[in-house]
Amino acid sequence: MAAINDLISQIENPELRARIQAEVDRMNKQKKFGLVFEEHLPECTPLYDIPVRRGALVALKTGKINEVYRVTKIVGDTAECERKETNEQATFSVADLVTVAEFGEPIYPYLKPLDSVCNAPDSDLWHTLIEADNYHALQLLEYLYAGKVDCIYIDPPYNTGAKDWKYNNDYVDGADTYRHSKWLSFIQKRLKIAKKLLNPYDSVLIVTIDEKEYLHLGCLLEEEFPNARIQMVSSVINPSGVALNSEFARTDEYLFFVKFGKCGPQAVPLSSEWSASNNTAKEISQPYWRTLRRRGSNDLRKDRPNMFYPIYIHEESGKIIRCGEALPIHISRDQIKSSEDGVSIVWPIKSDGSEGRWQIGQEELMDRLSKGFVRTSTKNQYGWIPTYLAKGEVDKIKDGIYTLLGRGGANNEVQLEGETGDRRFVPGTQWRISSHNARENGSVLLNKIIGSKRFNFPKSVYAVHDALRFFVINKPNALIVDFFAGSGTTLHAVNLLNAADNGLRRCIMITNNEVSDDEAKALSRDGHNPGDDVWSSMGIARHVTWPRTVCSIEGHDIKGNALKGNYLGSDAPMADGFKANAAFFKLGFLDKTAVALGRQFKEMLPTLWMKAGAIGHCPTVAEDELDMLILPENQFAVLIDEMSFAEFRQQIAVHPEINTIYIVTDSEPGYREMIAAFDGKQTYQLYRDYLDNFRINTGR
Repeated sequence: MAAINDLISQIENPELRARIQAEVDRMNKQKKFGLVFEEHLPECTPLYDIPVRRGALVALKTGKINEVYRVTKIVGDTAECERKETNEQATFSVADLVTVAEFGEPIYPYLKPLDSVCNAPDSDLWHTLIEADNYHALQLLEYLYAGKVDCIYIDPPYNTGAKDWKYNNDYVDGADTYRHSKWLSFIQKRLKIAKKLLNPYDSVLIVTIDEKEYLHLGCLLEEEFPNARIQMVSSVINPSGVALNSEFARTDEYLFFVKFGKCGPQAVPLSSEWSASNNTAKEISQPYWRTLRRRGSNDLRKDRPNMFYPIYIHEESGKIIRCGEALPIHISRDQIKSSEDGVSIVWPIKSDGSEGRWQIGQEELMDRLSKGFVRTSTKNQYGWIPTYLAKGEVDKIKDGIYTLLGRGGANNEVQLEGETGDRRFVPGTQWRISSHNARENGSVLLNKIIGSKRFNFPKSVYAVHDALRFFVINKPNALIVDFFAGSGTTLHAVNLLNAADNGLRRCIMITNNEVSDDEAKALSRDGHNPGDDVWSSMGIARHVTWPRTVCSIEGHDIKGNALKGNYLGSDAPMADGFKANAAFFKLGFLDKTAVALGRQFKEMLPTLWMKAGAIGHCPTVAEDELDMLILPENQFAVLIDEMSFAEFRQQIAVHPEINTIYIVTDSEPGYREMIAAFDGKQTYQLYRDYLDNFRINTGR
């Protein structure tokens, strides 16, 4: 190390010398076992909608995004710049430059509305698609939903060696010696934020991968989520297989399930294909309703006279009305008559006609009845047969072994999963399901919608649907995030889940707007540059993800023709679409000073809407000069001028549906005093809450 330090000391450029020294110091601290990889240069993101200004960090639109310059002067249409690494001076046309954000640099994101689709005007549920580099979009989601996400499903680039993903705006291919460590560095940064989004007490992260990186990914997941329970599933997605020379044909991929807190796969109704594909499928345990009349030893009236009492039951419905007093042993039950029309008395009579006794006393029976643990389901010659859940079965409900679906029936008894007659079980780790075929239910389905092959290897919508439903079937209001959204399969799958049980699960998708390497070359030959309208129109988000979202919701292809066929497992025609709504945004970046001065409220409004739950159509305002904004249809309100607080409080009082309140003030004591009037509401201080979040959470 002494020799290396001597060589470093000979470097003349002080910034470069300090940076190399820091890297050497970091290498010395690296662990000797486990997953070791290069962190590489910080990632940079082009900000095409941010003007090039003096002092800004910029790069050439047609150059490497990590070759960063700082603008020292702008004279007319030219910018005088200094290379950040070497202090080299250079002059460029402003039109050839793009502003960039480096990893770890504070950014202040906002959501710029691009489009929306509303096929359920009476529903408050809105999905969202965000066009963005997913790292900065994840930073925004951390501000919006830290600890509130139920499920993250991602299908990251598989690092196959083809040019299928970018690091620092350059495609990484098989000739790149560091492609594995670049991929790990790329994924790790995003997983660190994803961890902050997930509910630590009950949530799941699902990651799909192939054999090129599954070993590295497994180690990375173990390191980033040491307290989680991780399991890997193998799923056949291409039965015909794909093989290169001298290789077995690859038919499957892998799914990592990273489970937090009490989260675990739930037993769901599954076809016989699931059990046939894996003999280790775990059938759901069936709740046992015990007959109220005692069986076995000591089951006679004379054994426990105080357990021989009448139960009054409505003859037609089977509803238990009440219990009578225990009948003394010397009194015949024939002396007890019902005085109510349509109500009969049931006694614990055995099949041979002898008098038995009940398992529990009247007081305990009525207590269990009130809690839904008693029901009447069948009749015999002596009337309705009452049954109940013993303490052990009740404990299984409390422990989550039996899933409570609701209450119903004549006695408002509990309805438990597994009692409907459906075959519900948790499968094993080998999935060979025909509907998971990525060609038939991925590529062919997508081409049916958008009419051309613009996206390679989309997932089967049913493969995503099945992976999700094991974890959100009993969460009808789940928040689901996909920050490698690609063609938009995840939102499509969430709409299928909601259609099956009238759920209100909400999906947030994030995808970049990249064009392929071949498309980029063709666009460049035609004189187009990244960020211009023609280039952007050909990107994934605008050319694939959003059109698929609109068409699948409205039930037609991009030409307006009704989609043909039905969704598998249901009689629902694809042409019917879904009762769902979605909003499409582009991630932009705000000026910190302008935000602090309240000059960009219009731009901030969609972010406030999302933080309040994305309820109702995203609101807009015509100007920034407002005293307050009361939005009962969106269930939030904003106080902009503190002087209007008295009127604001009155407005909140007449709109109890408002659950989220934003107060614009620089005074911490003033903010505390004002929110005291809104007990039980979610309150936030603007713009301090927003600015502090992105100043602190830089990812360093």
